[in-house]
Amino acid sequence: MGVNVDLDFFTVQKMRMGDERAFEEFVRKYYPGILKYCQIHVKDYGYAEDMTQETFMRFFQTLKGYRHYGKLANYLYVIAGNLCRDYHRKRKEIPYQELPETPAFIPEDTEERIVLGTAFDRLPEELRETAVLFFGQECKQKDIARILEISLSLVKYRIKRARELLTAYLEKEGL
Repeated sequence: MGVNVDLDFFTVQKMRMGDERAFEEFVRKYYPGILKYCQIHVKDYGYAEDMTQETFMRFFQTLKGYRHYGKLANYLYVIAGNLCRDYHRKRKEIPYQELPETPAFIPEDTEERIVLGTAFDRLPEELRETAVLFFGQECKQKDIARILEISLSLVKYRIKRARELLTAYLEKEGL
């Protein structure tokens, strides 16, 4: 019978004691996933980086009161998700004339990646969020339920529906 050790719990304790290496390890561990998540949602690398950094800043600001109940990544995804929603809400408020003519970041991705991104964009918002967490971030269904604060059965339905819509779109595009 093995002992289940939660290394994040110990990392949080070290960070609370001011251990700089613990902060560095924490950021190194979670930064790439949070950045990828933000990029999928905002499509602008500069804003995605800003939101990723803001995610960590907000976490560190609440570190003293943080209660470790499970996967720390889930908590970071909740913070990042809220920042992405705020970003889109604010973007809707910007008058059309103020929008830049070209995006600040033009990804150097292959055509398939662009088509896949377009496929995700075409999903309804509630399906997109679930699909990004499941397919893009490879989160477990029960973790997605916690992050989005919805039932596990709803997560399963959304994944199934997103898979159907993505498959149909990608088949139409010849992928």
